[in-house]
Amino acid sequence: MRVQLQQLRYFVAVAEVRHFTHAADLVGITQPSLSKQIHALEADLGAPLFERVRGNIGLTAAGETLLPLAKRILADAETARGQVQELVGVRRGRVRLGATPSLCTSLAPPVLRRFHDRHPEVDLRVEEGGSQDLVRDLLRGELDLALIIEPARGVDPALRSEPLLREGLVVASLEPLPAPAGGGTAPQTAVAGASRAPAGGATVERRVRIGELRDQPMVMFRSGYDLRDATLAACHRAGFEPRLAVEGGEMDAVLSFVEAGLGIALVPGIVLARRPRVQVTQLAPPGIHRTIALARRREVSLSHAAQELRRILLEFVRENAEAGNLPRGVDAY
Repeated sequence: MRVQLQQLRYFVAVAEVRHFTHAADLVGITQPSLSKQIHALEADLGAPLFERVRGNIGLTAAGETLLPLAKRILADAETARGQVQELVGVRRGRVRLGATPSLCTSLAPPVLRRFHDRHPEVDLRVEEGGSQDLVRDLLRGELDLALIIEPARGVDPALRSEPLLREGLVVASLEPLPAPAGGGTAPQTAVAGASRAPAGGATVERRVRIGELRDQPMVMFRSGYDLRDATLAACHRAGFEPRLAVEGGEMDAVLSFVEAGLGIALVPGIVLARRPRVQVTQLAPPGIHRTIALARRREVSLSHAAQELRRILLEFVRENAEAGNLPRGVDAY
C-alpha cells in the first residue's frame, strides 16, 4: 500500500465540501490533478470512496470508514512535524488554544499573560468559539488545547477532559425582573452587590426560579452554542418553551441585545463585571451550573509549549482558588 499524506488531504477536502472543484481550490491544485490523486487512492485501497449521483458527491461506506482515520493521521503528522521542528530548533514553538467567548474575556487573558511573560518566544494562537466548535477543531488537529464547557453527556471519547472550575449562570436584564405573579416571593438572600455586576454595599438579593421567566422575552444564543442548549434544557425542565425576542449571536452580541432592552439572557456571572448597565439576578437553588474543563486529544502527545501552557493554567486556577480570588459563583474542582 502506497497511501500518501497528500492523497489523504485531498480526500478529506472533497469529503468536507462535497465538490471536487471547490476542494481543489482549497488545497491549491487543479481539479484534474486532485481527481487523479483520488482515483489513485481508491485504486490503492481497492474500493471507491465517493458516490457521484446526479451531480451530488457522497461518501461510500469505505469513504465513511476512512474519513475519521484520515483526519487523525493528518493531525498526528502535523503534531509530529511540529514537535520535531521544535526539538531541533527550526522554530521557537507554537501553541494553539481554543476558548469560549466568556473564557476568552475572563480566564484566558491572565493565563496567557503569565505564559507570555515566561516564554515570550513562543507563538500563541487563540481561537474563540462555542464549545462544540472547539471540540470539532480539536478532533481535526487544528487546536492543541481548548477551554470548553463540558457537556453533561461527556466529551468525545477521542478527547481527554480535565475539569477546572464549576460556575453558575445568572439572569441578565436591562431592568429589574418583576415580582412573581400572585404576590409570592422567591427566596431572598442578603449578599453584597447582588443587583448589578459586583459593586460595593450590601443589598437584598431576590433569586428567581426558571419558571418565573416563562413570560419574559429572551435573547437566545446561536445554534451550536452551549449556553443555548443549557437555557433551552432548563426552560423545558420547568415546563415551558421560551419566548425568543431575538436569536443568534455569541456572548458580546447577546449582552449588547440585553443592554438594548430586547430581552433577558442566561449567562455566566463572570462576563458581567464590565457591563454596569446590566441587572444581575441569581437563580434559586439548584440553579444551573456548568463545568469549565481543559480538553485535548487523548492519543496525541502535547508539544512542549502546550504542556507548559497547561501547567501554567492549572497553576493559575489553583493559586486563585487558594487565595479566594475566584469570581462569585465560581468554585475550583
